[in-house]
Parts: sequence; structure tokens; C-alpha cells
Amino acid sequence: MALTIEQMSSRNIDEALSDKISGIPTLLVSADAHLDEPHDLWDEFPQEVREKLPKIGYPKDSRPQGGINPEIRLEHMDLDGVTADIIYPTAALRAFTQPKEIQERAFRIYNDMLADYCKAAPKRLFGVPCLCTYDIDHAVEEMQRCADLGLKGGLIWQVPDPALPLNSRHYDKLWAAASELDKPINVHILSGFTYFKDRAKLQGAEIIRGAVNTRMHEVMTTVFDLIWYGAFDRYPKLKIELVECEIGWMPFMIQQMDYYYNRFSTVGQSQTYEFEISRLPSEIFNEHFYATFMDDAVGAHMLKVWGQKNCMWSSDYPHANMTWPHSRAFVAKQIGDLDPETQKRLTSQNVIDLYGLEL
Repeated sequence: MALTIEQMSSRNIDEALSDKISGIPTLLVSADAHLDEPHDLWDEFPQEVREKLPKIGYPKDSRPQGGINPEIRLEHMDLDGVTADIIYPTAALRAFTQPKEIQERAFRIYNDMLADYCKAAPKRLFGVPCLCTYDIDHAVEEMQRCADLGLKGGLIWQVPDPALPLNSRHYDKLWAAASELDKPINVHILSGFTYFKDRAKLQGAEIIRGAVNTRMHEVMTTVFDLIWYGAFDRYPKLKIELVECEIGWMPFMIQQMDYYYNRFSTVGQSQTYEFEISRLPSEIFNEHFYATFMDDAVGAHMLKVWGQKNCMWSSDYPHANMTWPHSRAFVAKQIGDLDPETQKRLTSQNVIDLYGLEL
């Protein structure tokens, strides 16, 4: 019997899920996990610069130490039945608002640390480097350098400096380099000039407005700018991964974009427009975008008819919202009703194909 949205949304591990858990594929690859940067990461900066960089603190006792220690992480992955993690930053996510020179240097330090962390298990731990895109030639060089270190893809700001919107040609060299390297470009929530930059000023209901309305508007703008301004027409091998923004909203937005593309570009209509794209937005999305989900009951229902080749499960380890150490139960709640081949794609194969992983 299919679970209701209310049942799927519950974080309680229900005994009724036991049969679904046993049917989940044995191979789980988390498309979005994190590390906790070491205390001394920024120590080579002068004190006045360190004070401006994101503060780094070890996790509280209630949070697993695998974000700091890769050996502990591997033990926790084994306990959770997770084969591999795609790893993103924690504190460094907030460094995308730093000035160019500081950001470039900070990200190089972070990327080197990340590569060392992943050496503990190079076929299980796959790090995504941070790229400063103020100087796009530098971003291309750093992406190539990090690829040589074994890192995967390239993380850019989701909400750019207003002077450098993602619909501009400023990024074309990076799109070309990512296409040539066959690496995705990654955009993670709360990176760049996002509402989260000033979250400390929010109170009461405005905290929720930021977490729901503003956050969703930010990622929708990212998708819109990349689709409608022709990036994929110019670079047909470019791939974009949307990280930690869930998926339930995506089919509706894509449907709406298709509707208005047809409405305003059809010959014979009373008013038509010329666009920088020559095919349906849904076709572009399906071919070029990937997205992670963790605890999204609505999105899970949509996976019966949409997104089976675009979406990827994630654990968010070791953050407070993570599915560890009950990831298989969370997967069962989300997609336990789907056929085995679709489950395989969502829990491992899509991310393996996207990054060309060798596990």
C-alpha cells in the first residue's frame, strides 16, 4: 500500500517500513554530504582577514565527528550502508561573498584540504571544489587544478554578485571548460549573496520567509537564468547540479516555463517574442540539470512520472538535518514504492553517471 504524504513526511522510523527497507538497493551513494572544516583552515591569513572569513567551529557533541575525521566518517558510512559521499563545504559555503583576492586564496586553501581529506578513501569520498568566479580565467584554472587533484565538478555561487548575473556571458569560459572536462557545475543553497548572508537580522516569521519563500525564489532564478539565456544552446555538453534545494517544486516550474514558451513563441499568436532558446525549457532541463533530494514527500510522489534520470538521493551528513544513521529507512519512506530500476537510478546510478565515479 502506498504511503500518504503525511506518513512519508514523518521522521519516525516505522516498523511498517521494514519490508520496504529490505527492498532498497544495497548500493547507496549520497549526492550531497558535507565536511566540517578544521579550526586552523584560515590561519595563514592575517588576523584582520580571518575576522571577516566565516567562523569555523567543531560540531557540538550531538553531531558526528566524521565531518572532521575521514576515518570516523567511513565507519559511519558503513554503519549507515552508504558506499560513497559527494562532499561539499560547511563554513566555506559562506565565503562566496568575500572580495575576489580573499575568496580565491581561501578557496585554494579549502580545496587542498578537501583533496587531502578524500585521500582517506579515494573511491568512496569525492570532494567538490569551490570556485571563485570574479576572474573567470582563474576559475577555469582552479577547476582544472582541482580535477588533477581528483576532485569532482566545481561549486560556484548560487546567488551571484549582482554585477555578475548567471545569465551573462561572463561565465562562458567556465561553461566551456566544464563541458570539455566533462564535469558538472554545482550550485548549493545558501552560497553567495543569498538571504542567509543577513539571516542574523531576521526575527520571527521572517526567518521562515527566508527559509521558504526567499530561498525558493533564489534557486528558481538560478534555473531560469541558465535555461532562458542560452547557456545550453552555446554549450550542449554543460551539466548543472542543483544541491540541497529538494525537487517537489521543479516539475511545476518547468511546466509553467513550457506553457509560456509555447504561448509567446508560437507563430500566429497575437504577440510573439524571440528567445535565446530554440526548444522547450523542459527538454533543456531534462538533458542538462540534476538535483538532490533528502526529505521531500511531494517530490517523491512526482518521481513516479518525472525526474527519474535527473534526481539523486542525499544524506546531508553530518549536518543536523541528516538522514544518518537511518538512511535506508528514509530512502524507503521516500521511494520505497518505486520499481527497483528507478530506485537504483535515484540512489546511485544517476550520481555515478554524472561524475563518472569508480567505486
